[in-house]
Amino acid sequence: MSTLAYDGTAMLGRQLRRIRNNPGLAILTQTMPITMLLFFGYVFGSALAMPGEEYRAFLVPGLLVATAANGIMTGMFQAAQDSHRGVMDRFRTLPMSRAAVPLGQAVADLVVTAAGTVPLLLVGLAVGWRIEGSALEAAGAVGLLLLFRFAATWIGIFLGLLSRSEEAAGQLGSATFMLPLLSNAYIPTDNLPGWLRVIAEWNPISAVTTALRDLFGNAPVPEGAAWPVAHPVAASLMWCAVLIAAFLPAAVRRYATGGR
Repeated sequence: MSTLAYDGTAMLGRQLRRIRNNPGLAILTQTMPITMLLFFGYVFGSALAMPGEEYRAFLVPGLLVATAANGIMTGMFQAAQDSHRGVMDRFRTLPMSRAAVPLGQAVADLVVTAAGTVPLLLVGLAVGWRIEGSALEAAGAVGLLLLFRFAATWIGIFLGLLSRSEEAAGQLGSATFMLPLLSNAYIPTDNLPGWLRVIAEWNPISAVTTALRDLFGNAPVPEGAAWPVAHPVAASLMWCAVLIAAFLPAAVRRYATGGR
């Protein structure tokens, strides 16, 4: 086994044990999307033109992507915590691959996200959401969702290593809650003002959300939208590739140099 694979597996195990030893945070992270589904689906759904079940079917893919985007927040907080508590300084003294520590964190987050997606899907089914597309398309939607989570986590890891303190990372991470609000995750963008609609439709979250709705068969691709929303699968893959290519090497470099 190569050094990176061996060391990365060890760091993956460490991250999973870390999550297991902090069950309160894990439970909160997993139950929050379900709470939002019930709140948005039954409270906001009654205020929109879409009837209840139709809106909940529209909402579930958006919540899945919004949860995936939270990888920025969790990645940032965990990286900042390890960095400012001296854990990463100790890891740098060991004869191990420099990419292993951030890679272990990213893969562990992906494993936890995959497991946490199941309850949200089950609750979605319980409130009226259905998979209308083929099994292959549904599998593609889940794969795209996890790829986006992986990309978002690398953004968070890099920003966490860049942060000056755990508190600063926590505050900046909380601000990422705004990102899904500037997208089509919760509402259609058709009636937004022109400039705001452009921002929302070029938000990567909008492309991934539209791709999931299309692959799950929940809503057609909107007509007259910006290119990322009009070609959601291609745009989603493009966004993921760009984000990973930009932030993965940047995070590994930042970890290896210790901010020097």
